[in-house]
Amino acid sequence: MDGPSKEEEEEEDRAFTNISLADDTDHSSRILYPRCRSLLPKMMNADMDAVDAENQVELEEKTRLINQVLELQHTLEDLSARVDAVKEENLKLKSENQVLGQYIENLMSASSVFQTTDTKSKRK
Repeated sequence: MDGPSKEEEEEEDRAFTNISLADDTDHSSRILYPRCRSLLPKMMNADMDAVDAENQVELEEKTRLINQVLELQHTLEDLSARVDAVKEENLKLKSENQVLGQYIENLMSASSVFQTTDTKSKRK
């Protein structure tokens, strides 16, 4: 029942606006468009309020989502930097372990305590 009444519809059907499609004075090239001036202000105020409220909600949602995306991007950048730092530390520790392993191996080969004993040579 929110639609226009029968009288309003009849008034719309009778009221047309001529819009010229050419700059000449020939009236045969005109198109008729219905006039809705009487309903326009009423509809516009209610519709504009609803549209403004919807636009505001939509704008707030978009802003919230953009802020969330930016926050997640910063978090990802921080985690990526942390992963790179851990990789570098891991490579450094591996290199140190190789040096220490080689050092220990050299000490063991130089010490008589860690020399392999040949049991066959002692029995002869």
